[in-house]
Amino acid sequence: MTLIEKGISSKDSLISIIVSRFNEFINQNLLKGAIDTLKRMGQIKEENILVVKVPGAYELPLIAKNIANLKKYNAIIALGTIIKGNTSHSTHISQEVSAGLAKVSLKHNIPISFGILTTENLEQAIERSGSKMGNKGIEAALCALEMINIIKHFQ
Repeated sequence: MTLIEKGISSKDSLISIIVSRFNEFINQNLLKGAIDTLKRMGQIKEENILVVKVPGAYELPLIAKNIANLKKYNAIIALGTIIKGNTSHSTHISQEVSAGLAKVSLKHNIPISFGILTTENLEQAIERSGSKMGNKGIEAALCALEMINIIKHFQ
């Protein structure tokens, strides 16, 4: 049996973070967690991190595609918060964002980590952005770092 498992240090990598401004007070916590993790644990230099702010979660896949087209970045981290409301709007947005990011990732062979909260209410979003349920931005950054190293193994 051969086992491939890689660490998270990725000193010379270039990483882009796309973050939604909608629900910004939650997303700022996700962004801070992701950047801190990239710098401290991944040993990524600040100048190797590009942050792009977009209006909402729905815009994440299009900007991910534009970044992937540059063929410059080793990974993309998508951050946002979609909170269920009284209609099915959040379900449609969540599905489109998820599918769109997956398509970009597979087409361009670039890891895109999914740091998008899809919650039932504001309390759950707060819990998942740095309080009792951890910080999804940190998890997304760790995922991106590990995936960079796994993909490098196959190249």
